[in-house]
Amino acid sequence: MPEISRFLGIVIAIYYRDHPPPHFHVKYGSYRGVFSIADLKLLEGHLPKRIISLVLEWAFEHRDELMENWELAMARKPLHKIPPLV
Repeated sequence: MPEISRFLGIVIAIYYRDHPPPHFHVKYGSYRGVFSIADLKLLEGHLPKRIISLVLEWAFEHRDELMENWELAMARKPLHKIPPLV
């Protein structure tokens, strides 16, 4: 799993062989979710509301970096780590 960030037990990843629209994956314990990068909506999965809030706060701060990593993943290039939520 190409992990790009980790904070408060939340793992953020972008997969190399994924499909449009641009999105990222979130793991938190046994929960899973997929968020669109463009509008930061939960596309699939289920996460606790508090975790969704934290992920959205982080993603809003790093939307450009997320899109950059999506483009790198589609080109099969190494992804960049993104700082955690502070």
